[in-house]
Amino acid sequence: MVRPPKHLPGGDLEQAVLAALWEARSASARDIHNRVGREAGLVYTTIAKVLDRLTAKKLVARELVGKAFIYKPLADQQVIQRARLRKLLIPFFGSEPEQVIAPLVDAVESIDADLLDELLRVVRDRRRKRDGS
Repeated sequence: MVRPPKHLPGGDLEQAVLAALWEARSASARDIHNRVGREAGLVYTTIAKVLDRLTAKKLVARELVGKAFIYKPLADQQVIQRARLRKLLIPFFGSEPEQVIAPLVDAVESIDADLLDELLRVVRDRRRKRDGS
């Protein structure tokens, strides 16, 4: 299992910028601003600062190409998503997670009934991998 990074994206904007980088694989701050910042009504420098924070957190790397930095994600998307979900769920589940599972299944079913079948498939696959069969 890949260990999650020490620091996670700090909020929706950091997550959106990182998601844009995962999609692009590499991009300048201007490219990310065009993908994320303009639509949100943000100025270029806001996106540049977010990229600086993600770089400091070692979630992205940057390389000077010409006069602009090109950013690349260092963090694996699935690892980050799992870590963020774990961080969200730990206080929610508390010491008795069994009491939360039924309402969680109900909530998932209310969002998309077919998703329960997909969850069952994922659980079966995970058990097969864990058990080595």
